[in-house]
Amino acid sequence: MSLTRETVLNSLKSVKDPATGDDIVAMGMVRALQIGEGTIRFVMEIDASRMNEMEALKSEAESCLSQLDGAGNVQIIMTAHSEKAAEPSKPAKPSEPTPIKPRPAPPGTSGPQRVPGIDRVVAVASGKGGVGKSTVAANLACALAAEGRKVGLLDADVYGPSQPKMLGISGRPTSPDGQMILPLRNHGVTLISIGLMTSGDQAVVWRGPMLMGALQQMMSQVQWGALDILIVDLPPGTGDVQMTLSQKFIVDGAIIVSTPQDVALLDARKGIDMFQQMQVPIIGMIENMSTHICSKCGHEEHVFGHGGVAAEAEKLGVPLLAEVPLHLNIRLAGDGGTPIAVENPDAPEAAVFRKLAKTLVAEGQA
Repeated sequence: MSLTRETVLNSLKSVKDPATGDDIVAMGMVRALQIGEGTIRFVMEIDASRMNEMEALKSEAESCLSQLDGAGNVQIIMTAHSEKAAEPSKPAKPSEPTPIKPRPAPPGTSGPQRVPGIDRVVAVASGKGGVGKSTVAANLACALAAEGRKVGLLDADVYGPSQPKMLGISGRPTSPDGQMILPLRNHGVTLISIGLMTSGDQAVVWRGPMLMGALQQMMSQVQWGALDILIVDLPPGTGDVQMTLSQKFIVDGAIIVSTPQDVALLDARKGIDMFQQMQVPIIGMIENMSTHICSKCGHEEHVFGHGGVAAEAEKLGVPLLAEVPLHLNIRLAGDGGTPIAVENPDAPEAAVFRKLAKTLVAEGQA
């Protein structure tokens, strides 16, 4: 029997909830099913109040699927709405925004937890997309590795995972025991990304609970080993992934990336405000695409303006960590799978990342 969506779903129909007698497929508990290369993955959406029963159903589902021909690896992520739907209420006035409040800590814990073996977790974030956040994260990770740090990179930009391409990593992570995931590695950086678990053109169509479950699994069920720093490349904005990371795990600091123009800075301020509400320290800001120097004549031009991030950092009382130029070589190196900090570390456009890494190490931030 070949490993198809139909055979997988038929097998899962034998797994029934003892409380209702219905199978988990009919109950809509099977979400985001992915099948390929001997691996079966899906999100199991559960009732959090019945965790013990759901663990038993998950084990039964894993057992059923492992007996299918060609099913070498079964990965099931359990996720649930952590809060009951709130009663309808009047929307807050624009001048009185509702503050973000951390969710209550799980029973037996006192709040966000550290990931075993990881000394520091640093988020690289942006208020909006397209400002080069992932490029900065990849180059910073490689530059820190060049400084002798043990570096991990978690690509949490679930809808637009780009780190596998930027780091030149392909293939799929494995899970020999069906629990812990083995990450992949290149340029001295250990990487895990949703992009390694889906085909290149496949869209990730997940709702909030699925995103939160995937992030928690990538943080706590990956065999990171001993790391000096784990860099988390966040999606743009201030959504579920950012909140879940800050509420479930201790984040030692956030680096905010922005381009100089006012439109980008408007969103960057919101990102900073979110981290401040979540009590995550702001390590500093980076101005990306700060200046462009013509390769033909040497003329310097500020395509997106200049100094906006520096002014904003001073206003907020946080350091300006770096001004990264708009340079063709940075783009070409990232597209080629070898970030400029590795490909040509002595180039002026790479020096900014090396200097940033040295600064973070010297200040005990990495």
